[in-house]
Amino acid sequence: MIIKHYELKNNLKGKSNFFLLYGQNSGLIEEIIDKDLKPIFSKNIFKYDETEILSNISAFKEGLFNKSFFENDKLIIINRISDKILNIIKEIYDKEDESLKFILKSGNLEKKSKLRNFFEKSKNLIIVPFYEDTHQSLLFLAQSFFKENKIKISPQNINYIIENSKGNRINLKNELEKIKNFSQKKLSIELNEINKLTNLAENYNISELTDQCLARNRKKTLNILNENNPSPEDNILILKNFLYKLKRLKKLKLELENKKNTDTVISSYKPPIFWKDKDIIKQQLKIWSLPQIKSLISKTNNMELLIKKNFQASNQIVNNFILEKL
Repeated sequence: MIIKHYELKNNLKGKSNFFLLYGQNSGLIEEIIDKDLKPIFSKNIFKYDETEILSNISAFKEGLFNKSFFENDKLIIINRISDKILNIIKEIYDKEDESLKFILKSGNLEKKSKLRNFFEKSKNLIIVPFYEDTHQSLLFLAQSFFKENKIKISPQNINYIIENSKGNRINLKNELEKIKNFSQKKLSIELNEINKLTNLAENYNISELTDQCLARNRKKTLNILNENNPSPEDNILILKNFLYKLKRLKKLKLELENKKNTDTVISSYKPPIFWKDKDIIKQQLKIWSLPQIKSLISKTNNMELLIKKNFQASNQIVNNFILEKL
């Protein structure tokens, strides 16, 4: 059953245990989950990524149906889902376990998606599309914020904040919160103050993400992905950072063919490698062979071209690219 996001709150109690939220507006998805779903559902929240489940289905099912005195009901949130998980969802749905609630999150799902069709055709399942914010919807959000907090600001400065948020609801809300904290003892805010407060370009550490991915540290990589919402421009930066680090690994591997001592090769590398990065680079050198590194450099170059052609789907493209490396 298809429902508009603003109708969801009126379709929660007793109507369904399964909610599929999909689309590019991840900021609004998180907002709806935090405001409308979590307060009503269980406080026993368990978060998964689809790849985690598919890598060990039996362990997922065992944990799912294992009841304890302290966990009579559970809220299961599964990130980055696709058609691959459909059979598992069907199996759980057929058990009709009222103690389990599911929130399934995805990027764009095409009309031919089997998962999407399964939810749309069932009266007992809820599917909610989340479309990209328009300038008008972000303007309404910002205007409501300033009115509620009694902060005087010019229309030009509101538009400036929205434009620099890159059309991203999460970025906008982060910057509005900074302004709120700054304006506690002020009745208005000017452009020069906004420029000092805002930092809209980098909402997470790209270098940390690429390092943990290349070291195949699954848990840390997934944490970074789950906690951040990069813009298309940020996704290009992620791939450029991958390229830089892969080319460095390639040079180090070539050097290791002549000098067998890893510490010596890393210490003599130019430009110098900072001491705190040496351990994770050693891990990466153990994991990746030279042919694998060369192949990954080629794939990363192709991925950058793909993103430039599909900016709106950049998060899904880069997330899939990263998850394949873990």
